Amino acid sequence: MKDGGVTLLGTGLMGTAMAGRLLAEGWPLVVWNRHAEKTLALQEQGARCLPLAAAVAAAPVLLCTLSDAAALTACLDALPAGAVQDKDLVQMSTVAPEQTRLLAQRVQLAGGRYLEAPVLGSTPEAGSGRLLVLTGGPEALQERLLPLLSCLGQVRHIGAVGQAAALKLALNQLIAGLTASFSLSLGLVREEGIRVEDFMEILRASALYAPTFDKKLSRYLADDYGHPNFPERHLLKDMRLFVETTAGLPLDSRLSALWVTLLEELLAEAGDADYAVLYRALHRRPGGGGEEGAPPAS
Repeated sequence: MKDGGVTLLGTGLMGTAMAGRLLAEGWPLVVWNRHAEKTLALQEQGARCLPLAAAVAAAPVLLCTLSDAAALTACLDALPAGAVQDKDLVQMSTVAPEQTRLLAQRVQLAGGRYLEAPVLGSTPEAGSGRLLVLTGGPEALQERLLPLLSCLGQVRHIGAVGQAAALKLALNQLIAGLTASFSLSLGLVREEGIRVEDFMEILRASALYAPTFDKKLSRYLADDYGHPNFPERHLLKDMRLFVETTAGLPLDSRLSALWVTLLEELLAEAGDADYAVLYRALHRRPGGGGEEGAPPAS
């Protein structure tokens, strides 16, 4: 399968990390980004950077790691007729179930094959091949693409197109919920002058613990949200999609809508920060700053 190579569309944080992994594993790779300068590091590693139509024509498999469904739709709109015929298009971004179903229909009508494959994990996992790749679509297509997808991590078939997308939104909703809940608890601990390590030792030994609490703890303590692995603006996009997706379902998503409001306020104030900046919205500690003994930011 490696002989035909792969084209990767979208070299943002995750796309770049995935591309680096594929190159390290010996996959011939073509990359495209709206801003070609964002592909320079990958070109130095051996990738070819081509204009959009040429990049799509260059390989039988297209990995799409664009920011959202609108970006992929714009790419498809810009392609000549027949550009995706006989191509395998793997949509890896977090999108809404209805969006991915419409994209699948469009690709199939154009003669291509479509697999949704959103991933759980961030840039460190992408770069080391430790993502969880959730697929939706024909199981036979997933099996054929397994050598490629397995290079990025563990692959799990979820069901029909739309179901992997829905599961990814469900998981990303937990990111916001866990971050917000932990932020409030940590805020009370700090305001009462309780040692953070006492709190963490008890939490780690309990059924309440989630590894993300330790992963982001140093960011909360240092009030440092730069160099994000998962930017806050992406979590905001995903939470908006979650609220939209659940609007017609018998689910009360008012808490999720609150996280959207807070994330919108933070985006205006903090810019391109790590999603852990949600702590700042819930605990506006005068002066910010860190605490002695905090582990390095992750």
